Amino acid sequence: MAGSERIASFSINLPDQAAALALAGQAESTLRRLEALTGASFVLRGLRLVIQGPPAQLERSAALVELVRPLWVEGQAVAQADLQTALAALDTGRGDQHRELSSQVLARSTKGKLLRPRTEAQRAYVEAIERHDLTLAIGPAGTGKTLLATVQAVRMLQERRVERLVLTRPAVEAGERLGFLPGDLQQKVDPYLRPLYDALHELLGAERTSAMLERGVIEVAPLAYMRGRTLEGAFVIVDEAQNTTATQMRMVLTRLGEHSRMVVTGDPSQVDLPRHQVSGLAEAVRVLAGVEGVAICPLTDADVVRHPVVQRVVQAYARFDQDRAAADNR
Repeated sequence: MAGSERIASFSINLPDQAAALALAGQAESTLRRLEALTGASFVLRGLRLVIQGPPAQLERSAALVELVRPLWVEGQAVAQADLQTALAALDTGRGDQHRELSSQVLARSTKGKLLRPRTEAQRAYVEAIERHDLTLAIGPAGTGKTLLATVQAVRMLQERRVERLVLTRPAVEAGERLGFLPGDLQQKVDPYLRPLYDALHELLGAERTSAMLERGVIEVAPLAYMRGRTLEGAFVIVDEAQNTTATQMRMVLTRLGEHSRMVVTGDPSQVDLPRHQVSGLAEAVRVLAGVEGVAICPLTDADVVRHPVVQRVVQAYARFDQDRAAADNR
């Protein structure tokens, strides 16, 4: 009978108070998430975490806590997305790979947060950027496409592997509305470039970012500014590339100069172009498949590392799009 199932316990000693607070989460929210995911009971007694439950649950629960050890041992908050990706790796026999993944720290944000790939596909994306002159990252919102590219760009700048950063994206929605916005052209398009500024601020801080922008070490500009240029010694990020036209994409790809690297990111499910226009990103993926020096990195809803509801939203819309496409083909 279920009621007579033997209950066992296991304890893990934590190194310090910072680790205990990180593992517990605000108002012990992380412990409650662990309980919901595993069915075991988690109680923190000082610097000792006590796990209780049937032996099968106990082993799985302890293994899950150990998989996210690289986070809490550093005093880093353990997000629900971290727990879910770790549990998925554990349940599919990829625990060792995930343990290596958790220890692969790329950078530390200005707030002390460790920035690292959080899924196998994200790690493959980071490695592709290291090995290829041109990388295309395709996937839904929340998969870390822009942030990981910016992390790699800043790392290469700090290591003097490139001389400057150029971050650009199309401002599709701006087409008919720029005249109604205040300021000069740069000020008009700045709202469309905000995600790129946000990534830089997280890595470098607002003051340092502003200083590097003033010196020209970092350039954040709309895609139209790229025409006619050759970008040498630069790390170029083309963000929201699903909204480039085929002509724009061909133009920006041919801007790459000597000792430069380019990462193109986009979400094919969020194209804002007119229906009759082909997305330059979609065309580039087809044209460049198999071309030497080019990597194409697909990311999926399994790589969404924002709030868990974002993953469910992405999945729901994917099902909706599939159903609509099936209906249109009938």
